[in-house]
Amino acid sequence: MIMRVMGEGQYEVGEDHLNRLNQLDDELLTALDSGDETRFREAYGKLLDAVRQLGTRVPDDSLEPSDLILPDAEASLDEVRRLLLSEGEGIIPGFAE
Repeated sequence: MIMRVMGEGQYEVGEDHLNRLNQLDDELLTALDSGDETRFREAYGKLLDAVRQLGTRVPDDSLEPSDLILPDAEASLDEVRRLLLSEGEGIIPGFAE
């Protein structure tokens, strides 16, 4: 799966890592529901860090289509909330076992 972090680049993340990303996505949903900006920042930061660590950076000159686009690290709680509402059930597609 190719994941783009806006303003940063693309990462190829293997399906074997999607369950972990879904766990972090659940934490993010809980943080968004709480409306707590600090909790949101921590949860979203952990999700972005996991994409960077578990994924392999796609070269900038590659023209791979993104399967998923994540807002940049500075996105507001409301921006991420709107994205989640438009996607339905979290940011990461449902690949959980």
